Amino acid sequence: MFQVRIHGRGGQGVVTATEMLSIAAFDEGRHAQAFPSFGSERTGAPVVAFCRIDDKEIRLREPIMAPDALIIQDPTLLHQVDCFAGLKPDGYILINTNKTFEQLGLADFVRNHRAERLCTVSATDLALKHIGRPVPNVPLLGGFAAISGVLKLESVVKAIRERFSGKVANGNIAAATEAYNIVRAEMEGTHA
Repeated sequence: MFQVRIHGRGGQGVVTATEMLSIAAFDEGRHAQAFPSFGSERTGAPVVAFCRIDDKEIRLREPIMAPDALIIQDPTLLHQVDCFAGLKPDGYILINTNKTFEQLGLADFVRNHRAERLCTVSATDLALKHIGRPVPNVPLLGGFAAISGVLKLESVVKAIRERFSGKVANGNIAAATEAYNIVRAEMEGTHA
């Protein structure tokens, strides 16, 4: 089972992101489960959502305490919430920022992590460019597909089309595709 935890703030589409991850997994013939965990349900408040993906039925219902991957939609949470709690030693970390892990003050934390599983992408900038709104969730799904290889970009695109239509769908697809390509290029750079 592959478990993803997404940290963000209310209004950033955290819950929608996990739902779309599960739809993409279903489209690939897998089992998936997505659910949120709310503190105070208001715009700007910290929000956590979870997604499990497996090739067999998922019976677990509790929050994900030991994720295989973290997607952090708002880097201001990094030093306010323990986003990294329980992350598996070989886990993936994708952060919405144009800064490096060192610039974020995470150099010591990630020192023993595999470099090819650590990535940043400026998803908010991509969302503004392609959608006209600062909602980083969908570009991060494209980045997640690239860094993890758990889902195909085509499945993410199909999930976008199931959730959105017209210009909004096309903008989200463009943002997710660009994020995918940026992360792939960054990953190829870590192997060089």
